[in-house]
Amino acid sequence: MLLASCVRLIPGGPGAPTALPQAESAAALGVRPGPAIGSLRLGHGNAVAALASFRESCPRVTSRTDTSGLTSPGDWRQACTAAASWAPATASRFFSAFFETARVGDGTAFATGYYEPEITGSRVRLPGYDVPIYGLPPDLVRARPGDAQPLANGRMPLGRYDERGRFVPYYDRAAIEQGALMGRGLEIAWAADPVEVFFLQVQGSGRLRAPDGTVMRIGYAGQNGQPYTGIGGLMRERGLIGSGPGKYPGSMQGIMQYICEHPAEGAALMRENRSWVFFRELNGDGPLGALSVPVRPRSSVAADPRFVPLGAPVWLDLDRGEADGLWVAQDTGGAIKGANRFDTFWGAGEEARTIAGGMSGRGDALILLPKGTLSRLGVQ
Repeated sequence: MLLASCVRLIPGGPGAPTALPQAESAAALGVRPGPAIGSLRLGHGNAVAALASFRESCPRVTSRTDTSGLTSPGDWRQACTAAASWAPATASRFFSAFFETARVGDGTAFATGYYEPEITGSRVRLPGYDVPIYGLPPDLVRARPGDAQPLANGRMPLGRYDERGRFVPYYDRAAIEQGALMGRGLEIAWAADPVEVFFLQVQGSGRLRAPDGTVMRIGYAGQNGQPYTGIGGLMRERGLIGSGPGKYPGSMQGIMQYICEHPAEGAALMRENRSWVFFRELNGDGPLGALSVPVRPRSSVAADPRFVPLGAPVWLDLDRGEADGLWVAQDTGGAIKGANRFDTFWGAGEEARTIAGGMSGRGDALILLPKGTLSRLGVQ
């Protein structure tokens, strides 16, 4: 059921943009003006959906720090005030009235897809439902200053304090699978298949369908502080991806096939991704993104907040026509790193799974910034 994660598992696959490690933000990498919004092929339905998503983001963009270095909360207030009562019938005009386009770096984009998976699970432990889905542990904390080296972004690392009061890394995937958190009452649900739970963690949210047909929606609550490793990338490095004998397609279907045909090796491979995601129950009408607002199908996109202000509209013009158009940056992802790297959200269900699973688009990206931003930044 969980076949859409290949693009997050193989972030360095063919066609991915060249990494620019020397640039830590869009402001440092550089931006330049893009074309007039009126020249973009902005369809009415696309504009209406983008306006709705932008409106939902406004309480956050007008109050949070933009780590891209491009905007401040005050830059968004005029557009957000207008969005609150703007008529959907003239949604295209809204973006022309309040935004200007900008290219970050060379604007060369690489976009993949994700969706909201549904797996077999239950709120209570039942026969055959033995894989725990954990809520956020209270002992997962950031180090106090002086107890560990700060991360590159200046924040203290995540970990825990042991019985001697020493700050140590938090339990990794192998330790958690071996029972490090069992017996502490952290289970919010139980699943039937550990492989499905692994890929649910890659997606970051999903639905659990119980035997009685009831559905529990869960979303990202936190992560153990251990590094994320894409297992598709490991398979590629080890010569397991390809078209010859003993090789597997470079897709999620191929990765799943390898794990199913080699269960012991597959389990070991998954444990090489030491990252573990903790969940919480969601009661809204959609999974929550990094802005703590629902992500919407064919409207929300994940981006690296160092290069795209979260909440900003994003225009994509790709060699995958279904992903062309206006999106709103409302989410982030462990493999979504770098300038012009995006992950498009397609919702739930079979069609969403199919589109997201095969999404690998290349082309151009424009960021829509509030009018006057480029002038304030000194960009001509």
